[in-house]
Amino acid sequence: MTDFYDALETRSSDQRETELFAALPGHIAHAKAAAPHFRHLFADIDAEAIRDRAALATLPVTRKSELIALQQAAPPFGGLAAVEIGRLARVFASPGPIHDPEPHGKDPWRSARALFAAGFRAGDLAHNCFAYHLTPAGSMFETGAHAIGCAVIPAGTGNTETQAQVVAHLKPHGYIGTPDFLKIILEKGDALGLDTSSIRIASVSGGPYLPDARAFYEARGVDVYQCYGTADLGIVAYETQARAGLVVDENAIIEIVRPGTGDPVPEGEVGEIVVTIFNPAYPLIRFATGDLSAVLPGTSPCGRTNMRLKGWMGRADQTTKVKGMFVHPGQIAEVLRRHPQIAKARLVVGRQDASDVMTLRCEALESGEALSAALRDSLSTVTKLKGLVEFVPPGGLPNDGKVIDDTRV
Repeated sequence: MTDFYDALETRSSDQRETELFAALPGHIAHAKAAAPHFRHLFADIDAEAIRDRAALATLPVTRKSELIALQQAAPPFGGLAAVEIGRLARVFASPGPIHDPEPHGKDPWRSARALFAAGFRAGDLAHNCFAYHLTPAGSMFETGAHAIGCAVIPAGTGNTETQAQVVAHLKPHGYIGTPDFLKIILEKGDALGLDTSSIRIASVSGGPYLPDARAFYEARGVDVYQCYGTADLGIVAYETQARAGLVVDENAIIEIVRPGTGDPVPEGEVGEIVVTIFNPAYPLIRFATGDLSAVLPGTSPCGRTNMRLKGWMGRADQTTKVKGMFVHPGQIAEVLRRHPQIAKARLVVGRQDASDVMTLRCEALESGEALSAALRDSLSTVTKLKGLVEFVPPGGLPNDGKVIDDTRV
């Protein structure tokens, strides 16, 4: 057993920077040649001139928040893909909707490093509870586990009683999924009198890892590691045994910029995460995620030498993630379009019993259970998540322009 996935993780910072930026001009040239969006966006850019961070910072960003409109205008991928759709391995539909391509090849989403850092090794059995239906997370982590040499239980979401029974019978060593769902499985196992103690490690993403869940897993002796990524990019950074920030993936260039701009901020200042990945099929260059973080100075005590992020520190816009799914302000607007008797609404995201809870607060001249039920149905249809509905009188919501209020701490 080794401490590192490969030698790239311990190369010097200068070597890493030199090698990444030596590859960047060719990658930009490829994107311009094969992806219409970048052909237009970088029309006046000399790819050969982009050989350091200062030059990279002169390129325009492409924002995740723009993807819905881009893909509607130029289906299926907004002109960002560099291969024809039939040459992909899988095509996903994330909430929004946003369609995400998966190329062929080993570990296409770069999750293997994160899983390896969490303790997964060849010969392990992994219980993968990320969704396999339409959204990419299930495949994202399964392909990384296969790259390590793990067998995978494609558990997906829901069916907690069956999941607990499967864990008790097959005895997987590790869990992969959102931070909260493992707790639900283990508690269901307790209620059924099942032995689910085989799970000793976990790699979690898709939502905040909050103190109540952390205390639960520590008491159970489950070693939990966080990682950060998006449905578009794959895994961007991951936690290690040092528990000192998230180490950036070796095949990504990370910038922290002032929200709403493409201008890098000084090291340590909180800003928006902008990512460039070397994916020839989907060459996202200066992709603004809408997530906030900051760079930690120095290198990780674990021995990995790449840049570290402090972790997920909120959203640069009002889009938020609930139970592993993004919820966009535009989705709340779509709910209101379906119910013109609602003048104004705000989605409040909170926390109850160690689980995320959504409440749609609505200003309305009329209310009642029929309208409440119709709103709940629309919210579920549009966001793919269940939520509560509360009515307030006209003028009862603050006049601050906020559509989504994430009150989780």
